[in-house]
Amino acid sequence: MDLHEDADKNLVTATFELPGLSKDRVNIEVQNGNLVVSGEVSESTENSEHGYSVRERRTGRFARSVKLPDGTKVGCMVYLALSRRIVS
Repeated sequence: MDLHEDADKNLVTATFELPGLSKDRVNIEVQNGNLVVSGEVSESTENSEHGYSVRERRTGRFARSVKLPDGTKVGCMVYLALSRRIVS
């Protein structure tokens, strides 16, 4: 997670790198003055070779929260970017 504050523009940007996660597996919301980003990873691969089968599974959940600056007007001032899509 990278945070950047631009005091002149009164703007705080939080950038999250979430490799391997599709947009529908990530939740972004504001709770009690905190920006909360959470999601779930679930993937499975299977490989059969020379009579052997190898199956690997990876699952896990994550959540990160960032305290928003005092005075943030959540309803009309906070815009969240997920990849190239803007969520408001």
